[in-house]
Amino acid sequence: QVQVVESGGGLVQPGGSLRLSCTASGFTFDYYSIGWFRQAPGKEREAVSCNSSSDGKISYADSVKGRFTISRDNAKSTVYLQMNSLKSEDTAVYYCAARWGYCTGPIGMEYWGKGTLVTVSS
Repeated sequence: QVQVVESGGGLVQPGGSLRLSCTASGFTFDYYSIGWFRQAPGKEREAVSCNSSSDGKISYADSVKGRFTISRDNAKSTVYLQMNSLKSEDTAVYYCAARWGYCTGPIGMEYWGKGTLVTVSS
């Protein structure tokens, strides 16, 4: 049974930091690309960052480059998203998703978690 579980969301002030975790089970984690996506109220789900298992490439949305860092620990079947210098526009539900092969947009991802809410507000 596949499970993808996000954690680490919460309320943080602008300029603050959070670290999200995504732990997966039920598939061979090492062979799967893991991506973080987010969806703000009234907006479409968008890609934030992805760690590709196929070629080791890491990608970031332009809006988070230099502020967010993705990392993975295959031994723990976990991917992290370190978020620094948070802005109000980062407020969204953050989802973790997995796909065998290369990173893709939301439509191409196979397994999804239920999401964790990040609220950036003073």
